Amino acid sequence: METTQERDDRLWRIAKARAGFKSHLIIYLVINMGLWAVWFLTDSDKTNGTPWPVWPALGWGIALAFQYFSAYHKDPFGDTLKEYEKLKEQQQTRI
Repeated sequence: METTQERDDRLWRIAKARAGFKSHLIIYLVINMGLWAVWFLTDSDKTNGTPWPVWPALGWGIALAFQYFSAYHKDPFGDTLKEYEKLKEQQQTRI
């Protein structure tokens, strides 16, 4: 059975991951707005090809998507805990 301290540690790791994602998302938005502003102000021919800020935004955005998934949809011990509780409940009903 999971102790209160183990549960608190797990919740602390989840909260820390989510807070980290939120701060990285803000940094991503601010930096990318700056990159797009630089491109807009310095590129005289805006109709020629793909704007260069697309590439850092795309690469960083993919990494940010993985961080989001890890922070909000992945709890390696949550599924195990659910299965344990389910098996424990089944065992008690058999007795």
